[in-house]
Amino acid sequence: MNNEITSEKSSWRSKLGALGPGILMASAAVGGSHIIMSTQAGAIYSWQLVPIIILANLFKYPFFRFGAQYTLDSGNTLLEGYLQKGKFYLWFFFLLNIFATIINTAAVGLLCAAILTFVLPFPVPVPILSLIVITVSSGILLLGKYRMLDGLSKLIMIALTVTTVMAVLIALFRNGIQGVAQADYVAPSPWNLGPLGLGFIVALMGWMPAPIEISALNSMWVVAKRRLTKVTYRDGIFDFNVGYIGTAVLALVFLALGALVQFGSGEQVQMVGGKYIAQLINMYASTIGDWARGLIAFIAFMCMFGTTITVIDGYSRTNVESLRLLLKRKESSPRYLNLAVILAALSGLAIIFYFNNAVGPMLSFAMITSFVFAPLFAWLNLSLVLKGEHKVRGGLFWLSIAGLIFLISFAGLFIANQAGWLA
Repeated sequence: MNNEITSEKSSWRSKLGALGPGILMASAAVGGSHIIMSTQAGAIYSWQLVPIIILANLFKYPFFRFGAQYTLDSGNTLLEGYLQKGKFYLWFFFLLNIFATIINTAAVGLLCAAILTFVLPFPVPVPILSLIVITVSSGILLLGKYRMLDGLSKLIMIALTVTTVMAVLIALFRNGIQGVAQADYVAPSPWNLGPLGLGFIVALMGWMPAPIEISALNSMWVVAKRRLTKVTYRDGIFDFNVGYIGTAVLALVFLALGALVQFGSGEQVQMVGGKYIAQLINMYASTIGDWARGLIAFIAFMCMFGTTITVIDGYSRTNVESLRLLLKRKESSPRYLNLAVILAALSGLAIIFYFNNAVGPMLSFAMITSFVFAPLFAWLNLSLVLKGEHKVRGGLFWLSIAGLIFLISFAGLFIANQAGWLA
């Protein structure tokens, strides 16, 4: 990055003008990890997993930040940085990203369809709704109409945030920190090696706040933003922090909703994502009022619909850009992006129909695989900011080292447990 940009002063006006990529990243992040997993964490374990959510967000922070930091510093995307390290690294990212494209497209499409069943006045099978959701999402992208929905998706996310905070505050005022649970109610322990222990925690952290490979897409958004507006390094980091910290706080808000409204209520927590949506909507209705049931279902659907569009678009863009760099093409035709969108949609739908609408297992599998591969993407991002004008140093460097140890340890523990080595 040139000295003219780094030396420019930052003001609140310039900070607000820089907002964009971080907010888009936040929109992509709020999905299964927040709406389902965070709320279930509170509903099952009350406040016990608050430290896990805080640690997951804290230890992933450097590696998401490095994506924006490297791009603001060098003017290159993360993908170009991977290629400069060597073709092997970009091929490695590209192959893992294709896998993530297929699994995550299927997962968010299924969850969006499951929420849609509570919006429609008539029953429609979830696989058919998944087909409709992913087809419409792809159609919007192919027709170039996503910009029209971009502003609406931000408003929907704000509406979801406001209504969730409102529900939590009402529940806290009515029942106190204990929620609806009786004083002598004993919470189950999450600190075990079973599927509702380590397995649940790893799934929770997998998309908390989002898969680390999303950082590559964020770096592309930063480049696109700087083509439209002059963004200084400081303002770009401010934009990133607003989006990232906002999603971290919102995860705790969703956990609080589950802890205050469902934990200890006597109602068994449904672990299947589609069935849990009904319980989630009931939480809002029991606090805000029954009149809000349809509104909340619509807001949650629109939030996940925006996430579905962003996931298909983002993963398709990173796949096309990776392939362009690997093939040493100067630029790629829009037709390649359209083809990538179609392939992402078709592969996601193939997974949905092959696994016969398994919303819960699909979400868990997507989240767990994201977490297992997280240390690899984290190390790649760290390796790119070890030099340059804004190279990582001091507390942020040591936080990234601690983050790598955290991610590797949990991933290794999970793999060892799955392999039966800890039995």
